[in-house]
Amino acid sequence: MQISPSILSADFADLAAELDRISNADWAHVDVMDAHFVPNLTLGLPVVESLLRVSPVPLDCHLMIDDPDRWAPAYAEAGAQSVTFHIEAARDPVRLARELRAQGARAAMALKPATPFAPYEQLLPELDMVLVMTVEPGFGGQAFMADQLPKVQQVREAVRRTGGEVWVQVDGGVSARTIEQCAEAGADVFVAGSAVYGADDAAAAIDELRALADACAH
Repeated sequence: MQISPSILSADFADLAAELDRISNADWAHVDVMDAHFVPNLTLGLPVVESLLRVSPVPLDCHLMIDDPDRWAPAYAEAGAQSVTFHIEAARDPVRLARELRAQGARAAMALKPATPFAPYEQLLPELDMVLVMTVEPGFGGQAFMADQLPKVQQVREAVRRTGGEVWVQVDGGVSARTIEQCAEAGADVFVAGSAVYGADDAAAAIDELRALADACAH
């Protein structure tokens, strides 16, 4: 069970210090938004390159952008250890996933809440992770969408059938109140923003979330 705190909820004026607050996490989740694929603008490759120089944990870059086929490989080339593209935006997901892996990154596919998993199940051998969004992508602090848990179960069951080492990630509204449901459904990587960065002790919040998920692990 891995915890990936989202720096979308961190203090952007001091990201180096905010990364130090989560040094016991498994990943730092970096939301890249372009104000086109989603109605928000956050940060891009130059900031990620700077974060890579100071982060005590590997970067998990979630690209909510148009044309990931063009832009995503640069994040892997820069050193991001995991790069997630949205299937709704990718023109050639197989080629893109292979390119990300060739650059040394884990390749991941994200699904918006309205996007079904079944049409893309055949992509699992090309992937290292599937991200099931449990909010609409674009903004932090949204309410958890429990109706996405059957999709998490569907992905986990497909991974078991395929036999690969594919992680199942959830992102959106993950907290001490919801993480157990996610783990029971089959998720093993959890993105948490305000639940970590809104806590007085971010490291303690990470430990609590991991313990809750571990208790429900299959």
